[in-house]
Formats: sequence, structure tokens, C-alpha cells
Amino acid sequence: MVNQLLKTALGRLRIIAFLEGCSYLLLGFTMILKYKFAMPQPNYVVGLAHGILFVLYIVLLIQVSFLHRWNIFKMFMAFIASLIPFGTFYADKVLFRRVN
Repeated sequence: MVNQLLKTALGRLRIIAFLEGCSYLLLGFTMILKYKFAMPQPNYVVGLAHGILFVLYIVLLIQVSFLHRWNIFKMFMAFIASLIPFGTFYADKVLFRRVN
């Protein structure tokens, strides 16, 4: 299944969207460790990974938007989904699976 997803730009976007969403949720957990238990290192590592995944998500989103000729609204909604917790999971279900 993962091999098939890696073959297309949309498949790569779906994988990165899932990983970015997971890192976003994990970042919330590491914020608790940082501020409640004075453990900043996990937050640094997860924050760095989340930043890289976010940039990859945006690059792949632009690529897929041009390849599939998405309108600006659909591209904007996919971008907004990356800013909301659980948003990339919703985008995968609603936006990324309904490609013509």
C-alpha cells in the first residue's frame, strides 16, 4: 500500500499530510512536557520534525495543485487544514481522495 502511494505526487502528499498531522498532535503533548515538567528537549526534536514536515506538506500541496489543476479554493482549504489540529486527517478524507 505505501509503495503504491509513493509512486504519485498525491500519494506522497497523503503520506506527508498524515505524518504532519501526527507531529502536530505530538507537539501538543511535548508542550506539556516542556512547560509543566521542564523537559524542553522532546519539544525541540518534535518541533524540528514538525517544521520540516510542514514545509514538505506545502511544497507537495503546490505540486499536486498544479498537477491536478485544483482551483484556488481547494488549495486554500488544504492549506488551512494544516493549521488546525486533525485538519490534515480531514483533508485526506475529504479533499485528497476526491481527485478527478
